Amino acid sequence: MTKAELVDVIRKKAGLETKAQTERFLDATVASLIEALQNGESVSFTGFGSFKVVERAARKGRNPRTGKEIDIPASKAVKFTVGKQLKESVK
Repeated sequence: MTKAELVDVIRKKAGLETKAQTERFLDATVASLIEALQNGESVSFTGFGSFKVVERAARKGRNPRTGKEIDIPASKAVKFTVGKQLKESVK
């Protein structure tokens, strides 16, 4: 599903008047989610799942093309955990 398709579905289900209004709503939702994660907060949607930032430790890796060992620096990543209701609905 593309963003445009998602906007159409949300507009119909929420009864919003225009695609532009729905797209602003979706953009604001995504921006709020990103802002919360940047601030180190977890974001949970009951039944759907939760997003949280996890720290990845520095580690050694290997360049698959050359086989040379490389250092991979520590980093942060977003982890999504599926909620029970979503997990059961796609079985």
